Amino acid sequence: MDYSLSLRLVAPEVLLSVGGLILLLAAAWMGDKASKAISIASVAVLVAAAALTAPVLCGGNAGAGTEAFFGQMRADAFAAFAKMLIYAAGAASLMIAPRFFDRWNAMRAEYPVLIVFAVLGMSIMVSAGDLMTLYIGLEMNSLAAYVLAAFLRVDSRSEEAGLKYFVLGALASGILLYGMSLTYGFTGTTSFAGIRAVLESGMSTGALFGVIFVLAGLAFKIAAVPFHMWTPDVYEGAPTPVTTFFATAPKVAAVALLMRVSLDAFGAQSDAWRQVVTFAALASIVVGALGAIGQDNIKRLLAYSSINNVGFILVGLAAATPEGASAMLVYLAIYVAMSVGSFVAVLMLRDADGNQVESITDMAGLSRTSPAIAWCLLLLMLSLAGIPPLFGFWGKLVVFQAAVDAGMIAIATIAIAASVIGAFYYLKVGKVMFFDEPADKVKGPNDWAHWALLVVSTVFISPLGYLLTGWLGGLADKASAALFLAA
Repeated sequence: MDYSLSLRLVAPEVLLSVGGLILLLAAAWMGDKASKAISIASVAVLVAAAALTAPVLCGGNAGAGTEAFFGQMRADAFAAFAKMLIYAAGAASLMIAPRFFDRWNAMRAEYPVLIVFAVLGMSIMVSAGDLMTLYIGLEMNSLAAYVLAAFLRVDSRSEEAGLKYFVLGALASGILLYGMSLTYGFTGTTSFAGIRAVLESGMSTGALFGVIFVLAGLAFKIAAVPFHMWTPDVYEGAPTPVTTFFATAPKVAAVALLMRVSLDAFGAQSDAWRQVVTFAALASIVVGALGAIGQDNIKRLLAYSSINNVGFILVGLAAATPEGASAMLVYLAIYVAMSVGSFVAVLMLRDADGNQVESITDMAGLSRTSPAIAWCLLLLMLSLAGIPPLFGFWGKLVVFQAAVDAGMIAIATIAIAASVIGAFYYLKVGKVMFFDEPADKVKGPNDWAHWALLVVSTVFISPLGYLLTGWLGGLADKASAALFLAA
């Protein structure tokens, strides 16, 4: 094996590893007073990693030439698409953190370092070509995420969120490991290519149980029903910049990993797992929509919204076609922009003392006290609901089109009908902001980083976003083709 070629293929991961270690030493030597400088350096590391990844995506790299370390990792266009979204979400989470933590005097130098190492784990996840690599990346991400959830030590909700996330994450890891063990036991290999080759000749009962347990473990990571129970509590309790990170980057990584495992390793037996994915998709759409209706905390509402949106994404996976995979990637890109914009808007809701305003009731009359934030948040809510002509409608449209083309008309119909339920709670937020008497709670000023991210996200999901459909769809098609070529 040519180790120099393998190292070139995993250059973004090498950069993140070296950069993270250097920043860790800087945090230890310079202390918390250098936290903002380390945050800036961390953003620079992520931008550099994205610069190394972009040519792979634009070139549509695929096939044997993208395999590193005996197929343990795959630096193909599919992985590159997911990495670009992960790096963007990680950078956004770093940009919005200092202002939030300064209010509590809790900004620590280790925060950006944890983000970098979590991103490194996710980068390994989406490039995994073997069950062992998959687990290493997953645990590297998870270990950093547990600490991030409990990062705000002066807030008991953050400590509770960290503990819940750790306990349930450990349970999910155990389920995943058991599934991997069964898969290895009944196929004799941990390589995705090897597993696929064995399953092409048929699937034993033991291997079927292995597939189900692996999918169950990954379902926890994407917060799909029935493994969604941790999401509202963790989203509410974790610091809002961390919640922004959880709602975007790990979601992209887990969905991309689920796609690679399902369509590559288990792709030869898609009928064996399609029913499981279909149930998770429809259940997530319905439970996410119904669960959000009674919420008064905006972060809990967005948590159920993320469950709902995962359901729509899984409809594309149930199609098990290149068109379905491409539609999922388009949806993910739009979802990241909508989630970043929504949580940044929530971060900008502060009272006169700088405290976070999270109650939807306290947002009453926001259109008259902070009209710019109110209009941006309204557009983001309507886009999450999939209401045309906003760009969120396009994400749902391409997923439903892929399902219809795959002959899954009944599933697409049910998903479309259930999406109407979700529109209620998004419209409820708009009604409170624009038609209720002003609560006059939101008064705090905001910095340029928040405004920049909010404006960019809002413009992206506006009708102007449709100008990017050809470009975004082309990149998604290249990534999807690379995934199916690997399979």
